[in-house]
Amino acid sequence: MADLGYIGLGTMGGRMAVRLLANGHRVTGYNRTRARAQPLVDHGLQLAGSPRAVVEAADVTFVMVSDSAALNAVADGRDGHDGFIAGVAPGKTVIDMSTVSPALSRALAARVRERGGEMLDAPVSGSVLTLEQGKLSIMVGGDRAAFDRVRPLLEDIGPTVTYVGGNGLAVAMKIATNISVAVQMLAFAEGVALAEKSGIARDTAVGVMTRSAIGSPMLQYRGPFVLQMPDNAWFSTDMMQKDLLLALEMGRQLQVPLPTTAAANEWLTAARAMGLGERDFAAVFQALERAAGVQS
Repeated sequence: MADLGYIGLGTMGGRMAVRLLANGHRVTGYNRTRARAQPLVDHGLQLAGSPRAVVEAADVTFVMVSDSAALNAVADGRDGHDGFIAGVAPGKTVIDMSTVSPALSRALAARVRERGGEMLDAPVSGSVLTLEQGKLSIMVGGDRAAFDRVRPLLEDIGPTVTYVGGNGLAVAMKIATNISVAVQMLAFAEGVALAEKSGIARDTAVGVMTRSAIGSPMLQYRGPFVLQMPDNAWFSTDMMQKDLLLALEMGRQLQVPLPTTAAANEWLTAARAMGLGERDFAAVFQALERAAGVQS
């Protein structure tokens, strides 16, 4: 049993906190919208009033927020004194599971280290379904000794934990991985739209394609979304575009052309323009079918 903290108790973070509780750990949590975290109290989570209070109560604190701005907000707090940085003391570890810019991740890790702690970046590959099935994959960047110490805690969240190198490299790996997720979904949407407009029933096309050679694990669970979108996005169009914009900026800086990423990004823009930003990013199919004149 360990004294843990979790900052950011949204769709994925909340479920990860529940897994940690189920493995017998004590967890203190914080969410900017406190009411959304209240159900976790029933699972044994202790709610704190600030990110700083979470870190002060825990030996290891996990963070999972939506983007770079949100990470800066919980790092510094409202006045620079109640963020998680202020709670860091020698021996404490912060594990950031957010997908943000590698530069920001490295900068925050340096600030944590100045206070005697360690910070790892540990974004995940997977979805709500893979998390609940116990199949989540986690990539980790930062100090190797710190990684070795907290690896058992990460394995309580997901069974596949891979150390990829120094601070910032895990989020770089996550961004590189999400390119394929978005591009696969767009290509799948194109194929379904083409098959449907040629006269094949949409559900037949989806079934054939997800059971064919192109049926990656991601397409097997997300492909059926083109038949029935979930009420709550597993990973929203807004969030996926955030990741692709991070990839495109990395590509510009590193002089790596990312042509399919750019194309997928344009269709995410189209989906957002149609009011689908908060829907799962499988909404690129809805944008594409409208352009193709396919009836929903």
